[in-house]
Amino acid sequence: MGAATDDKCVFCAIVQGIIPSHKVYETEQMLAFLDINPVSEGHTQVIPKYHAKTLVDLPDEYLAEVGLTLKKVALATGAEQFNVLQNNGKLAFQHVDHVHFHVVPKPSEKEGLVLTIDENWPARKADSKELEQTVARMKARLA
Repeated sequence: MGAATDDKCVFCAIVQGIIPSHKVYETEQMLAFLDINPVSEGHTQVIPKYHAKTLVDLPDEYLAEVGLTLKKVALATGAEQFNVLQNNGKLAFQHVDHVHFHVVPKPSEKEGLVLTIDENWPARKADSKELEQTVARMKARLA
């Protein structure tokens, strides 16, 4: 079990074995299990065994294993196409306050995660000056 847990967290209870799950893959730091409300067959939750509300709250040593676990789970689904979804905060549609990643196989246009770029992706045009200002602010935050 990770260093941090929350007794009120459903994902911590799954990690502890209090709530049963269908485990797909497990390491000392990570757990991957089937979603109980799958969007498509093989829809898997990938979670660290450390209770952190969002991605930025997760210690770096757990982040190193996230990518490897996501790749293994994606391969385990057998899907050639898939989505990896991760939300941070209520406004971003996070429903469980424990950082988690969805691996959602996309076997056909009607199965899996359905997004139409034109309707659900609020893209807009940005000019070069706006992009330069944005990158300057971001780089300042990284310094």
